[in-house]
Amino acid sequence: MAPSTRFYGFKHSFTWVLLILSQVDKISSLPLQDAAVFPLPQAAVDKIADVLPDSLYDLPLSVNMLEGRAAMPQSAIVTPSSSAKKSKDAASKTATSFATSVVTSQPASAAPSDTAGLITTITSGGLTIQSVIPDLEPGTTGTVIATLEREGESAVPPFNTQPIPTPSGVLQPIKGNLTTVIPEQRMNLMAGDIFQPLASEDPGTIIPRRGDHPAPRTGITTGGSLQTNKFYANFFLGGQSQSTWTHPYSLQWTKGQGAAKSWGVSIAHIRAEQRVFGPGSPAQYYLNPIGLHSVIMSAAELGGSTQLTTKNLLAFSVDVELRAAPGAAPLITMPLVQGMGFVSGVYQGATPLLQSDIFFRSIAGPIAVNGANKYRITTEDNQSWLLYATPSSGAAPTFSLTSNTAIRGPAGFRGTIQIAKNPAGAAGEGFYDRAVGAYPTGATISGSVSGRSGSYTFAFNKGGNAARPLIMYALPHHVQSFDGVTAGAKVEMRLQTTTKGVAQAVIADRWTMVENNLPADVGFAPWSPARGSATTLNGNVMTLMNNVAGQELNQDFNAQTNLDSMYFSGKGLAKFASIVYAVRDLSKNPGLANAGLQKLKTAFDVFVQNRQRNPLNYETAWRGVVSVAGYRDPGLDFGGTYYNDHHFHYGYFVYAAAVIGYLDPAWLSQGRNKAWVNMLVRDFANSVHGDFFPFSRSFDWYHGHSWAKGLFESADGKDQESTSEDSFASYALKMWGRVTGDVNMEARGNLMLSIQARSFQNYFLMDSGNTNQPAQFIGNKVTGILFENKVDHITYFGANTEFIQGIHMIPLAAPSTLIRTPKFVREEWDRYFSNGRVDSVQGGWRSILYANLAIIDPVAAYNFFANPNFNAGTLDGGASRTWSLAWCAGLGGA
Repeated sequence: MAPSTRFYGFKHSFTWVLLILSQVDKISSLPLQDAAVFPLPQAAVDKIADVLPDSLYDLPLSVNMLEGRAAMPQSAIVTPSSSAKKSKDAASKTATSFATSVVTSQPASAAPSDTAGLITTITSGGLTIQSVIPDLEPGTTGTVIATLEREGESAVPPFNTQPIPTPSGVLQPIKGNLTTVIPEQRMNLMAGDIFQPLASEDPGTIIPRRGDHPAPRTGITTGGSLQTNKFYANFFLGGQSQSTWTHPYSLQWTKGQGAAKSWGVSIAHIRAEQRVFGPGSPAQYYLNPIGLHSVIMSAAELGGSTQLTTKNLLAFSVDVELRAAPGAAPLITMPLVQGMGFVSGVYQGATPLLQSDIFFRSIAGPIAVNGANKYRITTEDNQSWLLYATPSSGAAPTFSLTSNTAIRGPAGFRGTIQIAKNPAGAAGEGFYDRAVGAYPTGATISGSVSGRSGSYTFAFNKGGNAARPLIMYALPHHVQSFDGVTAGAKVEMRLQTTTKGVAQAVIADRWTMVENNLPADVGFAPWSPARGSATTLNGNVMTLMNNVAGQELNQDFNAQTNLDSMYFSGKGLAKFASIVYAVRDLSKNPGLANAGLQKLKTAFDVFVQNRQRNPLNYETAWRGVVSVAGYRDPGLDFGGTYYNDHHFHYGYFVYAAAVIGYLDPAWLSQGRNKAWVNMLVRDFANSVHGDFFPFSRSFDWYHGHSWAKGLFESADGKDQESTSEDSFASYALKMWGRVTGDVNMEARGNLMLSIQARSFQNYFLMDSGNTNQPAQFIGNKVTGILFENKVDHITYFGANTEFIQGIHMIPLAAPSTLIRTPKFVREEWDRYFSNGRVDSVQGGWRSILYANLAIIDPVAAYNFFANPNFNAGTLDGGASRTWSLAWCAGLGGA
């Protein structure tokens, strides 16, 4: 047998010892009494060579280093040849000098759920490196879901497709005084604190109250108003086993599944190279794997009776608790905050147990850092993690690798354990070291506006060591708008997020973002950044608008507004509101506008009186305004009863009310009109966290846009498929604030619109310069449905190109030109609809596409709507030809 480098293991006195032997082809001559000696398989050899530090290869091993045995002949102790050395990732190397090394191995033990393996321990200079050779294949691939989860989602198109009967005549004008006393623009808006309470009325005095809701509040221990559309909802929905995304991490209650059989909460970070792309060029979708449990935060006391509970359900954060049994005191409390750099667990007398389904390859430590013990962890997918353990009092605890799935700490531990992914080697460790012991527990937001400039600040609440700064991760749109102080807190460390580009590490307790181009001059009229508001149109346009409006305002309002869906009803009201506004202010026909306004107020009053087909209730379980429809079937009205799409649905009502109040200010003080509209605003966009409604149910101030999905469990998290309706809801808030004199609401609307423009252009509406979405995907131009964990170029109601692109266009209104840049619109048009392709699109989608074309070619768009042979069948049921003419002409079409 040719001489070769060999690795051998032998058992003596219940201890496994690793021998590194070279130039030996027989081991039977070694005088090792009571020893069972065997060659290790090649896979084990590779693992050992990979985890041993390079410096160890340069040292001769003596018998004294191996459990003090002196009987081994010196001839058997040799240094492995250089051919046995393996290059290792820089993160797995250690700078410690191995002048004296002890190498021992022992079989895995500890918890029954642990996976067996051969554990090797190397001690040198006070640093211990433990490594393990797995007996099983690690779970490094995860799963992806390529289909759409449709629970609570409707396959119905987003506008009424039923033909609208053509009235036999035109609406007759009504004389009356419609002299508005409310300017529709306010350029010098000043608001020092824009998050002021809106109203305090008990909504149960406006609509009926009920105490039940069909969605159970599993494990929630907090009362009061509860968030329904935030990032952590999977922790209390369904089986509580789907993931939550804080960005850049994802977390999941493992519930005894996987190789580790853990009952803790797993932590994962997905890299860009792990994405799975769909078919086509550009790719139809990209998916990030789920079910990867890199490090699981758990305790030895947790098992099959474990209960996961949540409390403090707030806009930016939630507290997740793990209890050994229902009703028991929490053993671990994990404050989860968007953007957190550490995943922190506060232990309360438990035995820390860190587990992994990917398998631990090695752990090195302890290293004393600022009152904590630090350990470097390498997992079998060659990723580097850091573990910090800070006691509430006394000495920092030590941890041991007990198997390839488990790292165990001391019993009865009280203190904080923090886990972080380290992508930046020694520099990254330094950044995390600065913040160790401090962790975010939540965040508060403040904001101010002065004219066209506004700012908002996240002040992170802190737990643990108050003297230490927080390390957090910011998304690209945050970084673009950081003020100078916040920008100065950035450090050279970044982590990929699942669907929002690369997150930037920031060491600071607060961030301030500045928006210097607020749409303060946007009113009801057509508007563009280049032209401003178009309040004056030429005579020919005005004549055509009046002729068309006479017919459209003579349609049956009730048939298009009192429907079985709050969404479609709101769209109908908004449609007629835009006609009435356009006729009064743009085509200068107050008599016709007055006649239309009377019909509009009558149609709107059906809802104020709660006499629509599916009335609203204020439900006190989650605390919000919902349609009774979903109590019969969760999918009715697009899942609105389960809090899907409230900003879409109610935003249309708020806009219609703003137009009514603008044209007839006296209406605002009549009956319950103002209180009813404010109730809708408080439901989806409350300015504070109150007893009756949570703060900002729909809009996510961290992500810079809203989430449409409510109380439906989802493997890929929250999602949204209509940027245009999201921004329209913010526009409605702005205009309702303008009309009612609520300066803070108007300012919030302006700021939200500016943030949305930035967020959408970074993540949803992808021109050729987009760097946040994958290069293989940006050719789609719009994301389609953007989830927290995947992006799919599709809609819930079909895969037609006009559906996917058009749902990000409707409704075309004043903020459209803020959100949709000319560069983006041109690239999208050329990609899908140029050279006559638009004219092959059927139904109402064609008018949507032409109204969108007005952003870059208003003349062609206007000519489409002004055609004497215009086909009303190509008109979106939620839009009007009157407004479309005004829109295109106002952008320069005539």
